[in-house]
Amino acid sequence: MDFKNVLVVGGAGYIGSHTCKELKLSGFNPVVLDNLSEGHDWSVKYGILENGEAGDYEFVTNVLKKHEIGSVLHFAAHAYVGESVSNPRKYIKNNVTAMDTLLGACIDSGVKKVIFSSSCATYGVPQYVPLNESHPQAPISPYGETKYMGERILHWYSGAYDLRYVALRYFNASGADPDGEIGEVHDPETHLIPLILQAILGKRPHIGVFGTDYDTPDGTAVRDYVHVKDLASGHVKALQYLIDGGESTKINLGSGHGYSVKEVIDTAAKVTGKPVPVEYQARRAGDPPSLYANPELANELLKWKPEYSDLETILRTAWNWENKRAELGV
Repeated sequence: MDFKNVLVVGGAGYIGSHTCKELKLSGFNPVVLDNLSEGHDWSVKYGILENGEAGDYEFVTNVLKKHEIGSVLHFAAHAYVGESVSNPRKYIKNNVTAMDTLLGACIDSGVKKVIFSSSCATYGVPQYVPLNESHPQAPISPYGETKYMGERILHWYSGAYDLRYVALRYFNASGADPDGEIGEVHDPETHLIPLILQAILGKRPHIGVFGTDYDTPDGTAVRDYVHVKDLASGHVKALQYLIDGGESTKINLGSGHGYSVKEVIDTAAKVTGKPVPVEYQARRAGDPPSLYANPELANELLKWKPEYSDLETILRTAWNWENKRAELGV
């Protein structure tokens, strides 16, 4: 067993694949475990792919042994809020039951360092902003609830089985690899920035803006966009924190700055030099006016500060990737 040998569960997905690159650059040996149901084989560039299910105890156990895995990063989850409301069984099965099986295989194999992809969705409707880690957790969707359940499982397992973990609560992952090697591809796509860029390219008729009457500076909703490379570096720093003896904890990964939907649209027009077709619509139920992180704990414990999360860098890397997708046929 070697702590440098890292099993990246869901490593063929958007954040997982970028983290594999960051791990490789940092001297780790990533091994990707993914069933490719939502991930992509073309994004597995920085380690071996083991194609299989995180919820298959025997398969996971064999992979852990085969590659002498010393630590695990767990990204694999369904992550569509709306779908989670209409089909919560799917989310419980994958985000909770499969995670429990994965952790059981890890514990039984002696692998007891885990980095978990959690979410700001565990907080629910914010009582205040910026959100810090002591903000009450009251998720309002099955997706948010399953991420919260994942955190609770880790909490109880850490006490009972000598497991140490860091749960990283993401805010809005965005952007693409600055080198243009990998990027964001979802089906369906629900994230604001690729939707805007696809509307600019004519792949969509327009971008829908839901609500213009929020209590925010320009009336549109404010969110915390954090570059995927910054998220990836946060995972590597969290893993090193555990290897160095750090205690189990939960940490926000956000830029600490909120941008409105209108600011994102205006910056996209500036970066691309093209107009953005917009259709204004009514608010969506459950969307808070403003949601952004207090990242002080990540700064303090992990020595993590976002380096790529200014809006222009996010949009420039995402625009480069959207254009490169056509060349790659992805």
